Amino acid sequence: MGGRSRARWAAAALGITGLLCAALGAVMIVVLPSFIRQQVAKNVRISPSSLSFNMWKEIPVPFYMSVYFFDVVNPDEVLQGGRPEVRERGPYVYRQFRQKRNISFHDNDTVSFREHCTFQFQPERSRGSESDYIVLPNILLMAASAMMEHQPASLKLIMTLAFSTLGQRAFMNRTVGQVMWGYEDPLVHLISKYLPQMFPIKGKFGLFLEMNNSDSGLFTVFTGVKNLSRIHLVDKWNGLGKVNFWHSDQCNMINGTSGQMWPPFMTPESSLQFYSPEACRSMRLVYREQGVFQGIPTYRFSAPSTLFANGSVYPPNEGFCPCLESGIQNISSCRFGAPLFLSHPHFYNADPVLVERVLGLHPNAEEHALFLDIHPVTGIPMNCSVKLQLSLYIKAIKGIGQTGKIEPVVLPLLWFGQSGTMEGKPLSTFYTQLVLLPNILHYVQYVLLALGSALLLILVVCQVRSQGPEDALSQPGSAARSERPPSPCAPLLPEPPLAPPAGPSA
Repeated sequence: MGGRSRARWAAAALGITGLLCAALGAVMIVVLPSFIRQQVAKNVRISPSSLSFNMWKEIPVPFYMSVYFFDVVNPDEVLQGGRPEVRERGPYVYRQFRQKRNISFHDNDTVSFREHCTFQFQPERSRGSESDYIVLPNILLMAASAMMEHQPASLKLIMTLAFSTLGQRAFMNRTVGQVMWGYEDPLVHLISKYLPQMFPIKGKFGLFLEMNNSDSGLFTVFTGVKNLSRIHLVDKWNGLGKVNFWHSDQCNMINGTSGQMWPPFMTPESSLQFYSPEACRSMRLVYREQGVFQGIPTYRFSAPSTLFANGSVYPPNEGFCPCLESGIQNISSCRFGAPLFLSHPHFYNADPVLVERVLGLHPNAEEHALFLDIHPVTGIPMNCSVKLQLSLYIKAIKGIGQTGKIEPVVLPLLWFGQSGTMEGKPLSTFYTQLVLLPNILHYVQYVLLALGSALLLILVVCQVRSQGPEDALSQPGSAARSERPPSPCAPLLPEPPLAPPAGPSA
């Protein structure tokens, strides 16, 4: 009887274990997705209590800016009406440090901040030094000349004499460091003193002078604490709900985020929008493909071919005009009237005529396309490569001798790529908490369900098979019971001893 009791207890334990495993697995299948979603929502929002707050405050990803200059090989020929020829120089690589300052939370579910940026030259990553000399158009001279095109001849004559007195020419030979971070020049001092409304510069002029040891304005974004769908979206920039650089409400809108993180739970139908103070506009990237970065699933978003298209090719961009060929955006309205244009490097995705007018350009998608790889569950970038080109429209201005016989051309000055890749401890922590653990839990729920189902099935089979011999005993004349093998699920009980044969009667 003790063996049968133990068997019943074993069967009961088997059944309870199987039932618990199956129930736990089923509950996890139903509850786990919602639980993970709640944890992600809790930890990506902009709040001092969230796990991602320190990452948002001071991004641990190392960012680098690689700058390539277009050195003009034949400046004298260009002055005589020849086609410009350029030689790409670089990269000149800078480590970019970003830190949010003046963080202030507001009652309307927003937070304001200024992101302070500094740049440090990285000689070991660069091909050249900041002391390298580069021949470029004299940006101030050519811009000022373009602004004087429709002015009276007397003013143009005064401008020509002023340029000659100051020793200014159409092309300049400056070092990389001077072009990047500023140089002193008699023309700079003249403009600062007498024409401050033309170019509000003080002391020095450099293409990236205002970006170093400074910030890109006061951003106010939604925290996502009350409404997760609006997390990171820009509410205002410098107190403005929209800008006034362009000629349509749509182009002046401030859409998307500040360009660092996006709302979580993305799908292939999602798009990435962000406002760029440097470009004075919002930009929109579209989904391209799924990928994997260091074991982390990603969505790749890239710039559509219409990003810098002109109004005749893409009507919604009409507000950014006056336009030239498609593929370049006129940013003169937010750059003090200087005829500057923004595009992809080497005029990638632009009208081919732009490439034909300048020798030495070789656009290709692999080197010049813009993309971001985003972890779709959290909206955090894993790998990014933002590449843009700055060009200057130059031509001969009648009445200003320094411009010679220059044929109208959009001449590239430089292009830069800002890249950042999550690596090291932040990548390991991110992978463990947001990829590895959810995957383990995902598989555990199905293992538990399968194990519980298997245990219950074994219990049923054992019960059915263990009842077979007992049923046979209940039928009269069933002497064959001793010939059947015992059930493998039945307890092994000792056979009763055989009775001794009866002796002869006395």
